[in-house]
Amino acid sequence: MYRICKRIELESGHLLSKHPGNCQFPHGHTRSVELIFAADSLDSNDMVIDFKLIKEMLGDFLERFDHALCMNTDDANYELFRQSYGERIIPFEHQDPTSEAMAYTVFRHAQEALRRAIEGEFSYRARACVRLERVRIWETSSCWAEYDGEDN
Repeated sequence: MYRICKRIELESGHLLSKHPGNCQFPHGHTRSVELIFAADSLDSNDMVIDFKLIKEMLGDFLERFDHALCMNTDDANYELFRQSYGERIIPFEHQDPTSEAMAYTVFRHAQEALRRAIEGEFSYRARACVRLERVRIWETSSCWAEYDGEDN
């Protein structure tokens, strides 16, 4: 089994409406997003998947999170923030934007992007045997959450 990891770093904020402590207030993190892809064999270029393809597949999606604030749509101030800051507010439908929820969101998007890459919708094509194993979101240098899609 071969595995690769693409790490993308970004600055993002969130507030956790359900949290009883300081995390209920807007705050930011320097996050690292790790995407782990695997395949049983290497392609003709001796790769699992080209790192450039991963960036192309996910760059615009993850760029939305950079210098943005993630919020629970049920937060009492959600609409005010959305009206004030527009697309810089990233909605999390009826849930707090925890690192766990972010890992799930990125995994689902990356899984769909990989499907499209296998179908040839990007400048490089991914092989059908390539799979997304997990997404890990580092909230700080010592704390992470991951999602591996095993509930499918």
